[in-house]
Amino acid sequence: MTQTLNQAFSAEAVTALGGPEWLTERRRAALELFGALPLPTEAVEAWKYTDVSGIDFTAMKPTRVKPAVTDEAALPESVRARLASTDVAAYLVFDGPDVVYASLPEALREQGVVFTDLRSALASHEALVREYLYSVVPAEVPDDTTVAAPGTTPSKSPDPSEGKFSALNAALWTNGAFVYVPRNVEVELPLGAFRVLDESGAFTATRTLVVADVNSKVTFIDEQDSPDLEGAFAFGAVELIVKDGAQLRYVSVQNWGRGVTHIQRQRGDVARDATLNSLVVTMGGTLSRTEMQSYLRGQGSSSEMLGLNFASEDQHFDHYTLQHHAAPHAHSDLLYKSVLADTARGVFSGMIKVDLGAQKTDAYQKHRTLLLSSEARNDSIPQLEINANDVRCSHGSTTGPVDPEQMFYLLARGVPRSLAEKMLVTAFLEDVLSRVPLASVVKYIEAVIAEKVGAV
Repeated sequence: MTQTLNQAFSAEAVTALGGPEWLTERRRAALELFGALPLPTEAVEAWKYTDVSGIDFTAMKPTRVKPAVTDEAALPESVRARLASTDVAAYLVFDGPDVVYASLPEALREQGVVFTDLRSALASHEALVREYLYSVVPAEVPDDTTVAAPGTTPSKSPDPSEGKFSALNAALWTNGAFVYVPRNVEVELPLGAFRVLDESGAFTATRTLVVADVNSKVTFIDEQDSPDLEGAFAFGAVELIVKDGAQLRYVSVQNWGRGVTHIQRQRGDVARDATLNSLVVTMGGTLSRTEMQSYLRGQGSSSEMLGLNFASEDQHFDHYTLQHHAAPHAHSDLLYKSVLADTARGVFSGMIKVDLGAQKTDAYQKHRTLLLSSEARNDSIPQLEINANDVRCSHGSTTGPVDPEQMFYLLARGVPRSLAEKMLVTAFLEDVLSRVPLASVVKYIEAVIAEKVGAV
């Protein structure tokens, strides 16, 4: 193997994770692929501005097993606060990889909604899990022109920017959330998964698998939070499957503490006349790399990709996006906003890709960055790859400091600088936040922003 893992993650340990034989075989193959693929370097275009050579795989250690609790009052304070302020129909609470609390009303069960952790789903709904697991974010992520349909085996790709960390997650994931909404079922309130981590040096690999069946509708909130830690690793994979006519809204809020390295791939597979709305919020961690991809497989499909991030001090946030149009008459709209303070570094690389035959594509991509410091740095690379001749596509990126006239106006009227910065940052992010119909999530994001600029 070109990279070695802590012995706690050996092939024997992978087998010890348990589960059906088909899953163990996939894990073993993924572990072998992880060892065979080189670590992405800055010579790889997709990783040109993010250095991951400092990741020491031998230093990673599994998290301690956390016991379940029977009373919501025993949950971590940060989780209790979020539950008290967030309207959810059902929720899971993870401490590291372990489910410590679960709530699913009987009314949802009676509708056929499945919302549980992946470990439990393997026992109670193995056929469903086997059909969809690894179908959208497999260990061997295929070339984007040959994305396999959910439930089928994708082709392999040797590209390290695609496969290295996906293979690691596919081999070592220990748990995650599983959602299945049956045909024609609408879940009115969101479902939620709240993850906490409190161990320095710990490694956690989780997967989220959401399946919205034909003409169904659901919102899923995925939040991650921790205190500052002396080195911790969170590697995630999110698979979103939106079938014909379905509507899925996915919200990810990453607020790990300093010292956490976060690498996650999120991919949505959107079928005919289906809609995927996603919001990715990045506030925490020292090094964070998030890949968001929408694969518009079906005619008339639609994807809205919203994102906002706020990096300060020495944080490094890298966002890599793909709007892949594989069918005609599909629509995608991406709007990302970044705020950088102190010596923070931001990276955005976005691609609109239109396949041959995907006529009448309507695609937009916009990324804007606000610099609160002259020492902060942003690299933004919007891209187009068009293989059809009847499309409407646009992309653009801007980077600039706070408007001095706006700041002067607020200071001249007695507004403290910290509060003035909060107001300007919130105004800058408003066109993203205004498109999120989840008031409790927006309020939480605004509170984190206020803390970042020192206004609380």
